[in-house]
Amino acid sequence: MTQTIDYYFAPQSPWTYLGHARLLAIASAANATIRVLPTDLGKVFPISGGLPLPKRAPQRQAYRLVELARFRDALKLPLNLQPRYFPVAADDAARLIIAVDLQDGAAAALRFSGAVFAAVWAQQRDIASAQTLAELLTECGLPAERLAQSHGQPVQERYEANTQAAIDAGIFGAPSYCLDGELFWGQDRLDFVERKLNRN
Repeated sequence: MTQTIDYYFAPQSPWTYLGHARLLAIASAANATIRVLPTDLGKVFPISGGLPLPKRAPQRQAYRLVELARFRDALKLPLNLQPRYFPVAADDAARLIIAVDLQDGAAAALRFSGAVFAAVWAQQRDIASAQTLAELLTECGLPAERLAQSHGQPVQERYEANTQAAIDAGIFGAPSYCLDGELFWGQDRLDFVERKLNRN
């Protein structure tokens, strides 16, 4: 029986970027499917007790940079610790990922998501810009009309449903992975996701 990983994330999350390729590799090796679930952390944080980065204590903000550098170096991924366009509004990017998922399937949405994450953290591009999002569609070989479709009601309803599902599942940060009802928070928990997949 095929196993399914519920993948909750926010497009602006550096931790999601750091774990994305590994998640795809782990899922592929286990022949597992991934449900692509962009989530509005702006609605999750007030319920879960989380805070947007600028509102966190200085000590936490400083340590976050240390940890990002550690994982960047350990994983050998390009990552700007303080990219030009961050913090960034990511709702439009999230909706566009959903539009791709609805029209082109999960594999295309996962590939496009990876491009969005890299745009922020490796390439220092503005994912709040419609022009940047259009460029990313082109670079991924996806139809330009996905951008217009991302503003439609079906996509907004899916975004809201994803966010409510995240709240119902007890999600409080990104990335989060759910497998058989068990929650794994953070890309540094992917080893445990892999172990559970292999046990099953």
